Amino acid sequence: MYSGSSDGEGPEAPAQQRKIPPASSMLWVRNLRRYIGSGAGLGSEALMELETKRILLDIFKDKQQKSAEAGTIPSFYKKKPEEGSISHRVQRLAKYRFLKKQSDLLLNADDLDAMWVCLRENCVIDDATGAEKMNYEDFCHIASVCTEQIGPKCRRFFSPSNFMKFEKDESGRIAILPFYLYVMRTVSLTQARIDMSELDEDSDGFLQPHEMEAYIRGLIPNLAQLRDMPAAFVQMYCRIAAHKFFFFCDPHRRGKACIKKILLSNCLQELMELHQVTSSCRVLLLNAIKRGLSATDKYCISSLKCIAIYLSFVLVTVFFLNW
Repeated sequence: MYSGSSDGEGPEAPAQQRKIPPASSMLWVRNLRRYIGSGAGLGSEALMELETKRILLDIFKDKQQKSAEAGTIPSFYKKKPEEGSISHRVQRLAKYRFLKKQSDLLLNADDLDAMWVCLRENCVIDDATGAEKMNYEDFCHIASVCTEQIGPKCRRFFSPSNFMKFEKDESGRIAILPFYLYVMRTVSLTQARIDMSELDEDSDGFLQPHEMEAYIRGLIPNLAQLRDMPAAFVQMYCRIAAHKFFFFCDPHRRGKACIKKILLSNCLQELMELHQVTSSCRVLLLNAIKRGLSATDKYCISSLKCIAIYLSFVLVTVFFLNW
């Protein structure tokens, strides 16, 4: 009976043994997973991941520190903002305000006249040469007088470094005329740079031929020797003058000239010297015929040279058309 009863219960015993609870419900399994998930277990994936993140973060911080110490690599190309975009409008507005601020800091014609009066009233005449000179004490006194009459914008010209730039005599005095010419030259070049920067459409520090022509066209009414030029010839004159600038300032023929090179070129100096003569070009031309060309006459007939170039171009064109 015992063996029979044991034979009858035999098939039910394996079925009861198969009913094993799932691993997730076991307490030790839950504790092990919690232990591994916290990253405290050695060799766990969480600990390896945290260690990897820490190493990568240290490498990134090290590279960032080295780049900050060595200096950033300059960007050789920067995409320009699209026309009409918000960034383009903000850039143009910022450029306009910056140039307006720089223009307000310049001395105008009345300020330059007032400075010249202050220089002459507070200088000392050299007995040997008759030149008007000033020592450093006079220089500082004139600086305070000009600051009261003109404003703080003239203060930067009266620095000790500017005084040391000029030749001094045995008494340590400098002539007032070279100093005044230096101030005028600085103001003129700064104004020219502001005007060129306003015409620089893409704000890259370079002028294209049509932008240079526009700059020269804006100067013609203020040039004593060119203001009476026939209106029909103004465009051709601006084109010829712009080509002269680009011949010297654009040696690689890239189609754009650097503003800094234009400011340092002799072409701009020749163009600015057309301000100086107020008499008629016809009178100077007659004098040039009598005694030969002088340094002043060659600038006066610069427009006549352009007319001759233009007529030669027209004659050559007509010749080839008829040929």
